[in-house]
Amino acid sequence: MIDADKMKALLGDCAIGSPLLCMEEVDSTNLEIQRRRKAGMGHGLVAVAESQSGGKGRRGRQWVSKPGCNLYFSMLLCPDLPLSETSMLTLVMAMAVCRAVRRQGLPVQIKWPNDVVADGKKICGILTELFLERDGGFYVVIGTGINVNQKEFPDPIKQTATSLLDRLGHPVERETLLAETLRCFAKLYRTFLSAKDLSALRSEYEALLANRGAQVEVMDPQGSFFGIALGIDDRGRLLVQKEDGSIEPVYAGEVSVRGIYGYV
Repeated sequence: MIDADKMKALLGDCAIGSPLLCMEEVDSTNLEIQRRRKAGMGHGLVAVAESQSGGKGRRGRQWVSKPGCNLYFSMLLCPDLPLSETSMLTLVMAMAVCRAVRRQGLPVQIKWPNDVVADGKKICGILTELFLERDGGFYVVIGTGINVNQKEFPDPIKQTATSLLDRLGHPVERETLLAETLRCFAKLYRTFLSAKDLSALRSEYEALLANRGAQVEVMDPQGSFFGIALGIDDRGRLLVQKEDGSIEPVYAGEVSVRGIYGYV
């Protein structure tokens, strides 16, 4: 189980991760954060669990939570932002994971908008949820799963998933990785709030973008199309150059982009 005392020492005065809840098993760390918010807990709370019985990913997909070897955690944020700007926090979290994992020696990238990949295989998934409150306010929960020391994956995902252990060839201390991820997020979050968009982080994000310069298929209910991924704009939309030369900004909430590995 994640060592709470070690985490406290590693985090120091980091605003994200105070308080920190360490649990053996939970239905979902995102759901646990919601329950704690209703009980009065506030910004910066992080819940981490050894396993989840009901974890989920983007578009309602199940997140396979193998106990004891990976990281499954969620954070509570009460950002001073217009509600419409909160979706960009997902990209900020992906950048934080990349920074932390790269400091372990693994050159990961981002498959837009928020999957962290190593050699084209998924190593981390992120789910951001927005909740309205009775007083007219709102809060954000960012759930993150990182494949750290998992050796094998079940058939449905073994062709598209990997772990730090698999890529680096040695185990990684989960407390160190979690603390580094939270510290990286706290720093990036401050930069994001200052600009209230991704303008100050855009160049770093684009440098991490695995899709950049590659052909992608934008799968839109209104009509799919192919194009070249150029980068992102200040709001985190993927800029795709279509065959006619026009550039289409693609919003993650509306479409999926296929290009790195075989699922949408």
